[in-house]
Amino acid sequence: MEFFRIHKTIPFMRHALVLNIVSFVTFALAVFFLFHRGLHLSVEFTGGTVMEVAYEQSADIGKVRESLGALGYSEVLVQAYGSSRDVQIRLPARKDMNATQQSDQVMQALKAGDPGVSLRGVEFVGPQVGEELTTNGLKALAMVVVGIMVYLAFRFEWKFAVATVFANLHDVVIILGFFAFFQWEFSLAVLAAVLAVLGYSVNESVVIFDRVRENFRRYRKLSTQEVIDSAITSTISRTIITHGSTQLVVLSMFFFGGPTLHYFALALTIGICFGIYSSCFVAAAIAMWLGVKREDLVKVTKKDEDPNDPNAGAVV
Repeated sequence: MEFFRIHKTIPFMRHALVLNIVSFVTFALAVFFLFHRGLHLSVEFTGGTVMEVAYEQSADIGKVRESLGALGYSEVLVQAYGSSRDVQIRLPARKDMNATQQSDQVMQALKAGDPGVSLRGVEFVGPQVGEELTTNGLKALAMVVVGIMVYLAFRFEWKFAVATVFANLHDVVIILGFFAFFQWEFSLAVLAAVLAVLGYSVNESVVIFDRVRENFRRYRKLSTQEVIDSAITSTISRTIITHGSTQLVVLSMFFFGGPTLHYFALALTIGICFGIYSSCFVAAAIAMWLGVKREDLVKVTKKDEDPNDPNAGAVV
């Protein structure tokens, strides 16, 4: 299925150096903000108080947030769970009061707006739990990266594996850089979005690399740069259809999913945009600079050999 077909190959790799310099600068800025500002971690990572309250009628989530904002909780996760009358509130830890004092203060504010609200339960998430989640999240990220590298090394060639891992780390670090720069809340949902972006970006790279391998078999006289340009050009229509459809769903979550899905959808949006860019320019360019060639992907047969080549007959 194609919306259009480009008959003239676009010379993407002609501008690879400039585009990758821009990528390196963006990557360096993201790393700087990660170290300079750090991530604004949610309660799941830093520890805090989790409250479950129940209303007699459907809860007004916006009104609950306004009540909490009056207490100084500007960024609090408030979401309905189970039914429209049950609400879960995640409060960040405070040095001047414990979990019981926090819950009492919040309940007073909520009852001022609706006397029928009742407290179902209070749970304190300690820093040790947050540290364990951070460690497990980093392990999950590392396992995904290693799995991607092994998969691509077996399916294609180690040069493509290295190029894809660099491109994927480029996407992840830039997403984290955005969250560090704007101090958006980094929660478990955002971590899930980052892991999803890794798989999404790999899928785009695999499609392009598959076309590169196909073009090496089909066009034996083209240079590596021309083969890569042809592969990216021929997959543009598919990229627009796939990523456009995905982005429509993500944008619907961003605009209509409420605060619960806001940062999740935002992370996916950044990841999708940079995933397309990195697959086409970063991964493909790194593979080209690593010296990928036809012999790396296509098994040489006797009829492909040059009879004047002194190495003819050698096993490749």
